[in-house]
Amino acid sequence: MRRRGLRALSTCPQRPRTTVADPAAVVAENLSLGQPASTAPNQVWVGDITYLPLVGGRWCYLATWRDTCSRRVVGWHLDQHMPTELVLTALEQVLTLRQPASGLVIHADRGSQYTSLACRTRIEKAQALASYSRPGNPYDNAQAEAGWSTLKTELLPHGGAFASLEEARLEVAYYLDTYFNLDRRHSALGYRSPHQFERDFQSSLS
Repeated sequence: MRRRGLRALSTCPQRPRTTVADPAAVVAENLSLGQPASTAPNQVWVGDITYLPLVGGRWCYLATWRDTCSRRVVGWHLDQHMPTELVLTALEQVLTLRQPASGLVIHADRGSQYTSLACRTRIEKAQALASYSRPGNPYDNAQAEAGWSTLKTELLPHGGAFASLEEARLEVAYYLDTYFNLDRRHSALGYRSPHQFERDFQSSLS
């Protein structure tokens, strides 16, 4: 990150696609349409994939799951490829850590990683409900995608790149697990961090 003294190196301008739909996949409806915003953590998670540059014109891919109520990044995984396992690894992580009650809505776009049989099966096993954006409507997954430009701006100087996948993982881990979740304040949360919001929410129940 810039504030930690990392230097940027030039990257290839051609950008990869992170959403490639599988026309043969069985896709559920968007369960969030017309519904009120979530009022507690672990009611709705949203997932998305973005790319981060590595030197030499290479890329790595970051999959995250976010809680729509607390804005917390509850799970993530970074790798140089983006098969279904990229999404499943992050999902398995968050299901193990959060252990949500049945009825959780897990929403994503129609990328083949999310609509794959493996992903849908894991969601069903967790007694959660799969939800997908409508075709050609990126606004359906706006909250999952909203933070990418900010993340890249704060992680990398303009035109910058990570020297290696290992460096990218270290920087992303610090940014998401420490800075974003524990320290960064959000206006939508009353200028509290996701961590503080969840602590306050739990205190209000006791």
